[in-house]
Amino acid sequence: MHDIRAIRENPELYEQHWAAKGVSGRVAEILDLDGKLRAAQTALQAAQAERNEASKKIGQAKAKKDEAEATRLMAHVETLKKTLEEQTELERELGELLRQVLAALPNLPATDVPAGEDENDNVEVRRWGEPRAIAAPKDHVDLGEGLGLLDFEAAARMSGARFAVLKGQLARLERALGQFMLDVQTSEHGYTEVSPPLLVRDEAAFGTGQLPKFAEDLFHTTDGRWLIPTAEVSLTNLVREQITAQEQLPLRLTALTPCFRSEAGASGRDTRGMIRQHQFYKVELVSITAPEDSEAEHERMVACAETVLKRLELPYRTMLLCAGDMGFSARKTYDLEVWIPSENRYREISSCSNCGEFQARRMDARTKAAGEKGTRFVHTLNGSGLAVGRTLVAVMENYQEEDGRIAVPEALKPYLPGLTHIEAPR
Repeated sequence: MHDIRAIRENPELYEQHWAAKGVSGRVAEILDLDGKLRAAQTALQAAQAERNEASKKIGQAKAKKDEAEATRLMAHVETLKKTLEEQTELERELGELLRQVLAALPNLPATDVPAGEDENDNVEVRRWGEPRAIAAPKDHVDLGEGLGLLDFEAAARMSGARFAVLKGQLARLERALGQFMLDVQTSEHGYTEVSPPLLVRDEAAFGTGQLPKFAEDLFHTTDGRWLIPTAEVSLTNLVREQITAQEQLPLRLTALTPCFRSEAGASGRDTRGMIRQHQFYKVELVSITAPEDSEAEHERMVACAETVLKRLELPYRTMLLCAGDMGFSARKTYDLEVWIPSENRYREISSCSNCGEFQARRMDARTKAAGEKGTRFVHTLNGSGLAVGRTLVAVMENYQEEDGRIAVPEALKPYLPGLTHIEAPR
């Protein structure tokens, strides 16, 4: 959400920064609506003042026993009532229209975000690990089905496309990955584990920016709730409509939850395998900070996510996204991309974003320092620490052996007692 006063004061800034995210020509529309709304508010206030003055004069006329003047004034008040009703409705309509326009516009990119239109303009920040040489690497589909532990056909019979059934040791490996990620983030990085709702109301999805613009990307229930596309929605909304003492910040929250996405805009993309599913597990990281601390917290969050990849010894690179490739709510985003041998390229496995005060405005989430009268909007950050399904894909492919088995990474062996390899049932 955006501050209309800030747009009035610096329209060129908003025009320029929205253009960097592929949105242009909206500032003139906003200022026109804002002008009409303020004119309606002024007219409403003038009509209210005129009614109050006329009502006062009615009493004075009656006190003087001037019934003709009192009757004329009462007729005028009746006329003003109709004017007030019309102006009140006009103010409501214009205010709602302005709110809808502002709610549909993305966050402004930070000043150090590179210009660009799409992923081809993203900037590599660093790279870790060397991809292991694998002769004719199999993809995770062939590996999983070859072991009899991954079944897309059974999933399709009951649920349709973009679902998978994991069995036996592969299901255990997925569970181990989620537990390992949670332990790293809670025990080592100070995040508080949360078990949040998976269903949220409109207000929560609006707060983090999924609604109204991206409704088609979500699953909607018959009672008006939304299945969360990420635990970011639930975790960030824990501070909605709250004033959090600045001394309690930063809040660092994490959750391992199922995530649900309709993938409405992904027709024809990644139709094979588990890269893009309607249902998957993810460990989410959310931070709530004071405004002056969010940039440092962002770098810290990225490092927390990178730790998981390093412990699993999975080669990756860190990318700074250009303005045109960032998400709706983000002002700055880093993507972590893991090496996928079968594709001979890096694929996104985590996205860590600083949203500034954008989501806080939509949620009315504020902070207040001890001894100060005023409040400020908090800054919110979110990131994957990591997407469990994509990490499973990366582990399967990077740890595959010539006989079709999958070696268990050292970091996961405490979570899989007695297992050194994922292999076919005997």
